Amino acid sequence: EKQVFQLRAHMYQARSLFAADSSGLSDPFARVFFISQSQCTEVLNETLCPTWDQLLVFDNVELYGEAHEMRDDPPIIVIEIYDQDTVGKADFMGRTFAKPVVKMSDEQYCPPRFPPQLEYYQIYRGNSTAGDLLAAFELLQIGPGGKSDLPPIDGPTDVDRGPILPVPLGIRPVLSKYRVEVIALECKILTCGVMWGRRAYTQVFEGQEGPLNTTPVPTDLSDHHSPHPALDNQHTFAPQDLPENELLHPPLNIRVVDCRAFGRYTLVGSHAVSSLRKFIYRPPDKKAQHWNMTG
Repeated sequence: EKQVFQLRAHMYQARSLFAADSSGLSDPFARVFFISQSQCTEVLNETLCPTWDQLLVFDNVELYGEAHEMRDDPPIIVIEIYDQDTVGKADFMGRTFAKPVVKMSDEQYCPPRFPPQLEYYQIYRGNSTAGDLLAAFELLQIGPGGKSDLPPIDGPTDVDRGPILPVPLGIRPVLSKYRVEVIALECKILTCGVMWGRRAYTQVFEGQEGPLNTTPVPTDLSDHHSPHPALDNQHTFAPQDLPENELLHPPLNIRVVDCRAFGRYTLVGSHAVSSLRKFIYRPPDKKAQHWNMTG
């Protein structure tokens, strides 16, 4: 028996992706395959933690089988991550699989199953792990009333993104204001191939934003060929909108770049701080303090 569905792929974010470019970054996009259809997210440039915040809608998906089979054992969704190159075809970065949460036309769209919650899906590149995808997938049966009976897509809207739909409210994370502070002192025991790092500088990234901190390129060559190049004791900070749920915070990515002759820049190495939980500072609740002192 033919059943008709609509698939909603809520592609929110990926983290710790494979660095496909010589810069230590990538220009990632995701392609979602379901049955005979596929769609892509937009391309985000120079990031290992893209926040696509994009809803992909697959209309008129035809499946054959019993209704209870569709609900309990829906087809697999395949998600592939690619790096977009300016010349040539996109480079494969990894793949993951997911099963959608299924709603039949006679079921209510209400908790605890709906709306679906974002989950992390492990991305694999061959036998190796290659990051995580934060997404949610729901398969909604189209009943006799047609698409008008489907649950509405609950904003927000973003006129600057044109036809791109963002992840709806109720599924997307609730964001809070943070200030990320970075203090860069020096690089220890820095090597690059067969030669010592010459004039190194660092860049710190969080999520898909540009560098939160870039230390200036040293002009003092007194530590030329030194394994411990100084970074001018840089202390900078940048405001960030991050999820209230700490488990959804993107990692902090640090890149060290070596400045060589004739204006050449070479990536020496990179490091990812996967969890920022131990670095989070929350100011004390002044009202609670006042109550404890006076009460």
